[in-house]
Amino acid sequence: QVQLVESGGGLVQPGGSLRLSCAASGSGFSLYGMAWYRQIPGKERELVAQITPIHITTYADSVKGRFTISRDNAKNTVYLQMSSLKPEDTAVYYCNARRWAPTGEYWGQGTQVTVSS
Repeated sequence: QVQLVESGGGLVQPGGSLRLSCAASGSGFSLYGMAWYRQIPGKERELVAQITPIHITTYADSVKGRFTISRDNAKNTVYLQMSSLKPEDTAVYYCNARRWAPTGEYWGQGTQVTVSS
């Protein structure tokens, strides 16, 4: 039903910035709740940020003030703008979509973000 493709990951120095994109295919994007998760090898997947269909956003405490999630419904795309990056932000970042009716949840393949000097 829904396909999600992340892009924009890469290597960045501490204190730098990076913008991740998640392009969605399929109908009904504007009615999906969207989120970014991240996962460090050996650890559980962590919710980073989420945005509702009416653009209400929430963030993990670890990224508040540094990351911004946004969506462009005309482009079926969700973004994660990351600034003041820290080495501990290094992870694979995944895009997530959820819908109410019919219920469903979808994941992208992930994009690697490495913060290192």
